[in-house]
Amino acid sequence: MGVPVVVLPRRRPARAGLRVAVPVLFLAVLALAVLAPELLTRVDPLAADPLGALSPPGGAHPLGTDHLGRDVLSRVVHGARHSISIGVGATVLAVVAGVLLGLAAGLSPKWLDEALARSFDVLSTLPELLLALLVVAITGPGTVNVIFAIAVAQIPNYARVIRAQTFVVRHSGYVEQARTFGRGRLAITFGHVLPNVLGPIPVLATIGLGTAVIAGSGLSFLGMGPQPPAAEWGAMLSEGRNYLRVAWWEALFPGIAITLTVVCLTVVGRRLQRRFEGRSS
Repeated sequence: MGVPVVVLPRRRPARAGLRVAVPVLFLAVLALAVLAPELLTRVDPLAADPLGALSPPGGAHPLGTDHLGRDVLSRVVHGARHSISIGVGATVLAVVAGVLLGLAAGLSPKWLDEALARSFDVLSTLPELLLALLVVAITGPGTVNVIFAIAVAQIPNYARVIRAQTFVVRHSGYVEQARTFGRGRLAITFGHVLPNVLGPIPVLATIGLGTAVIAGSGLSFLGMGPQPPAAEWGAMLSEGRNYLRVAWWEALFPGIAITLTVVCLTVVGRRLQRRFEGRSS
């Protein structure tokens, strides 16, 4: 008679929860920097002190000062408002337009659906930053134009997913039943189809927000976003690159802020994706 084998349930490592808790905590601090930066630092990000220019980190300036003597920590904290606002604005605009276009494609006659689908495919073949740069070149620099440009570049990502989801939902049993009961086209679309195709959107939007932050910082680095003396991470990188040999901290800390923001958003987005797909780890 064989010895019974007891299979113990696998314990989820504590580090798994920590890998999510740390990014969430960072994003919470980032949200505080966007909504109430004065709670994190009371130094004016625009206050220049030529005599204290390019001071290394330490003392009254934990992250040092830039070439005009402005406090780098204060500019990084206040710069979050510009950088994150651009990313959030572009993501919201892209989600709304992408959902509407994807829904329209999935419910349209075949010829219109094919035309929209091919348009999504063509736009998706272009790198997002390159497409956004093209739009900004047409519309001109400025925060609003940068938001619009990034949104245009991201719309196909959401439209293609919503279109595919719409094809599945429109042939489902509850939609067919609603048609049988005489529900109108608009009632079915907004009462049954739309609520059931939005499932992947929180995951896509969380990850897409990180991409939008990178794109916004990249365009600001090229001088197309918020104009000086506004504190914005990409613009700070652009200014600091000229002083890397003598003041590495001026460009390093905005770069770290961008990197951590994107990494944390990606980690949280991947976690949401696993939960959406029914995977626990």
